[in-house]
Amino acid sequence: MLVRRWLAGAGLAVLTGAAATLYGALSASAGDGAPAGVAPAPVAAGVAAGVAPPGAAAPAARASTDPVLSGKRRVTIVRVGSFESGLSLLDGGRLAEVDDDRGRQVFVPTPLGSGEYLIKAYYGGGTGKPVCWQARNPNNGQPLYVAGATCRADDPAQRFAIAPAPGGGAREYLVSNRWAYLRDSARSGLILEELGDAPPVSSFRFNDTGPAPRR
Repeated sequence: MLVRRWLAGAGLAVLTGAAATLYGALSASAGDGAPAGVAPAPVAAGVAAGVAPPGAAAPAARASTDPVLSGKRRVTIVRVGSFESGLSLLDGGRLAEVDDDRGRQVFVPTPLGSGEYLIKAYYGGGTGKPVCWQARNPNNGQPLYVAGATCRADDPAQRFAIAPAPGGGAREYLVSNRWAYLRDSARSGLILEELGDAPPVSSFRFNDTGPAPRR
């Protein structure tokens, strides 16, 4: 299985000391737990993922020299601390962690400038026409999440910041869309959440798997 093959060489780091404190567990929010069958809906103007919490600054975004963020390499993405699972953009659904071959598990972070990226998703080996990550709001009080959409570089909901995780290992990143960070929730899986002054609780390792598809 694709996920098991690349996990064998991922070399995931265990956070200790200051890093462990930084990524200490936060309790899930009261609205945490989107129903599996909710139809995807774009983030509307003026809702959570597009409006800064009071006093909050936008996530820092800087251009990176890491080849995996050049748009020329394809990667698999593993949440640090996960067990035998990797990220997959499921067909007709949302971004999730899987331990099998479902969905699109090959990604190409394509730079847009200022540390922002389109994250293109492909099937195994980089095949097929890509779709892009997009922040979605179910508009029912449940958490924001990531789903697939036709790639549009001018759509703010598709412009993700990828920044090195403080105290993290090589190619360990935080992923956010505006003020909402990608993180794991025990109740809802992968969600986007505005954390205010609290530190993000999930970081992700990007594993280089070869040249990006020529498309």
